[in-house]
Amino acid sequence: GKTVTYKLPYSIRILLESAIRNCDGFQVTKNDVEKIIDWENTSPKLAEIPFKPARVLLQDFTGVPAVVDLAAMRDALAKLGSDANKINPLVPVDLVIDHSVQVDVARSSNALQSNMELEFTRNRERFGFLKWGSTAFQNMLVVPPGSGIVHQVNLEYLGRVVFNTDGIMYPDSVVGTDSHTTMIDGLGVAGWGVGGIEAEATMLGQPMSMVLPGVVGFKLTGKLRNGVTATDLVLTVTQMLRKHGVVGKFVEFHGEGMGKLSLADRATIANMSPEYGATMGFFPVDHVTLDYLRLTGRSDETVSMIEAYLRANNMFVDYNEPQLERVYSSYLALDLDEVEPCISGPKRPHDRVTLKDMKSDWHACLDNKVGFKGFAVPKEQQDKVVKFDFNGQPAELKHGSVVIAAITSCTNTSNPSVMLGAALVAKKACELGLEVKPWVKTSLAPGSGVVTKYLLKSGLQEYFNKQGFHLVGYGCTTCIGNSGELHESVSAAITENDVVAAAVLSGNRNFEGRVHPLTRANYLASPPLVVAYALAGTVDIDFEKEPIGVGKDGKEVFFRDIWPTTEEIAEVVQSSVLPDMFKSTYEAITKGNPMWNELPVPEASLYSWDSNSTYIHEPPYFKDMTMSPPGPHAVKNAYCLLNFGDSITTDHISPAGSIHRDSPAAKYLLERGVDRKDFNSYGSRRGNDEVMARGTFANIRIVNKFLGGEVGPKTIHVPTGEKLSVFDAATKYKSEGHDTIILAGAEYGSGSSRDWAAKGPMLLGVKAVISKSFERIHRSNLVGMGIIPLCFKAGEDADSLGLTGHERYTINLPTDVSEIRPGQDVTITTDNDKSFTCILRFDTEVELAYYNHGGILPYVIRNMAAAQ
Repeated sequence: GKTVTYKLPYSIRILLESAIRNCDGFQVTKNDVEKIIDWENTSPKLAEIPFKPARVLLQDFTGVPAVVDLAAMRDALAKLGSDANKINPLVPVDLVIDHSVQVDVARSSNALQSNMELEFTRNRERFGFLKWGSTAFQNMLVVPPGSGIVHQVNLEYLGRVVFNTDGIMYPDSVVGTDSHTTMIDGLGVAGWGVGGIEAEATMLGQPMSMVLPGVVGFKLTGKLRNGVTATDLVLTVTQMLRKHGVVGKFVEFHGEGMGKLSLADRATIANMSPEYGATMGFFPVDHVTLDYLRLTGRSDETVSMIEAYLRANNMFVDYNEPQLERVYSSYLALDLDEVEPCISGPKRPHDRVTLKDMKSDWHACLDNKVGFKGFAVPKEQQDKVVKFDFNGQPAELKHGSVVIAAITSCTNTSNPSVMLGAALVAKKACELGLEVKPWVKTSLAPGSGVVTKYLLKSGLQEYFNKQGFHLVGYGCTTCIGNSGELHESVSAAITENDVVAAAVLSGNRNFEGRVHPLTRANYLASPPLVVAYALAGTVDIDFEKEPIGVGKDGKEVFFRDIWPTTEEIAEVVQSSVLPDMFKSTYEAITKGNPMWNELPVPEASLYSWDSNSTYIHEPPYFKDMTMSPPGPHAVKNAYCLLNFGDSITTDHISPAGSIHRDSPAAKYLLERGVDRKDFNSYGSRRGNDEVMARGTFANIRIVNKFLGGEVGPKTIHVPTGEKLSVFDAATKYKSEGHDTIILAGAEYGSGSSRDWAAKGPMLLGVKAVISKSFERIHRSNLVGMGIIPLCFKAGEDADSLGLTGHERYTINLPTDVSEIRPGQDVTITTDNDKSFTCILRFDTEVELAYYNHGGILPYVIRNMAAAQ
């Protein structure tokens, strides 16, 4: 079969190797292996295959519920009279506590220490729990807090590229509980984000069921023009791939342009796979990869072993040799020379705007009706200027004024050329006498300590500081909504005058309501552009024609005056980014830090739950569990809990940011004596199902058709017509003994993969979701929690069928699981005599087994109990 594999895309070869190595006739069959070998013919038919990744990557927020579930599974196994210590990860787990940093303190020289101390005070209990997990369970490596963002730590330190375990060598591959796990694809390691639910299944030795993906070949030629950044490239690629349609597919990059693309640039492109919708954006291992491994302090011996293994197995690309034509499902090409400086927004990552069109695009957004590209500001109000007092000095805001400028996120902060480029912009601005206005909340949050080392070595950190970009911490900040508060005078100016204020950030997500509740316009930009927009103080500017500001000699300063050349940046990178920086940064990781090392840890293998804890709570999943599976549950006369349109994201379903003061979760915490100032974020409380169930559908921007245009986390309790919070309505239905369902439009569950977006609805009593289409990860998460995903037939939806959501729904499924087939038609009837057909989105036999068991975790417990 040698000739066959020569033509297979490199990304598919990784799936093939894993299938061959794990072929046991049960989890992985000979037929599965043959399907992958015949990829060219089987992938268009959406063939299902099992995949067993080499390792699992967890981060703090998803690590907590995974360890909570492991601990609860040990308890459940003990109650069933089996040996609790059978429960351990069977696949290596890397758990990086990349505590996301709340930017409480910004623009100050001790921001880092202050934010870190606050973080430890807030999270002491969770950190202690994870430290217990690292000793109680085998096969689990815990990277302590303060080290950086999980994806950057994975790239610079954890990524094996090739495993060498007990004399057996095999390619590294990984699933991680964050959608940006794809960053590692830049290193030639196949990896992507899955829900916490699949990650738990994988670490418990279950194969991941996946559709054998089509692979889009993306050919790169030429090289980037002077002054164009990797971020401009990734935003261009994101838009191209969104347009091409790559959901559920791999994208594999190739072509002679690869040699000109640094590993950090590749990682930036790979990182944004979720934003263009692909499962992976894959860069096979070549010489550039090997150079990066050496730069980041991997030993020569390891690098030689990696190269030898991959060459021997036809998995190494050598651009010095003539390239064989590879076969792909579809083809795209980009000449790097054509990429222009750009940003994306104001509300979606793929709405790219070139810098030269930015001013006219902004004015169009003010005019347009409310939507992804519209704010509907009346003409006569578009030029208004709001004057206010900021700490005793006169300040002003207009539509488009920048109030948050954040160099943040794994996407860009692991890339020395854009980080040093941004610092050069700050330096040039300082020298010309330009300064960022004090009311702009500026921050610098790199993904690893290496960044600080090279910023200091280059002598450029001081210019960041002079412009207010002080180091606030190493972790996720603004990009996931941890922007912290705006100054009260700024907040008041925005809210009292209905200003459409802007945030500019070097992140990857800018969905509405995510970055900060008061920034309605949010633009993704390269770090140097973040600095440029901070200096300009507005997004309402044409950088080619208008000055950014007035310098020290009264002369106008333009964008071109502060923008560094590609060469200037390359020189600084060459002299400042050194292997020892990576080595010393990651040696410190293994030693831990004083705050971490002082945490006490109980010795026991079973966790002693604290009933008063508002962070760690034993989940109710296994309460009445028996050894035999419960079988399919009938859904009869269910009420509709929520009636949604298109594009309901996991941010809507399971908010990640702050806990709103009037929400059910706030009420729960206040009743337990938690002060408002100690609420912390939903993410930090993922180990407490009581908080998370109350936070489900609690997003302040959620649009529920029941409310006739009103926005907010409320719904109608159909029998009484009462308007209640979603949690209270769900609780009422449950107490009345009613099942509930959800109606939705297209792309239900898009956005980051979140286990609580499935666990939450399950705890609320939701039995099924009927939508036009599902996001891949979210659908499998619903299945994992025993919720039935159903799709309307093509061309139909709730509106076309005349469903208002006030009906009662009965789903006619067989009661014996052996009579159910993946993807079969199911008839749904309502109490007002409507009847329509949906497609049952259990896509594999494995998913049916989970459903039969009431979810993936009970299925695993029963299997482990049976194992000797």
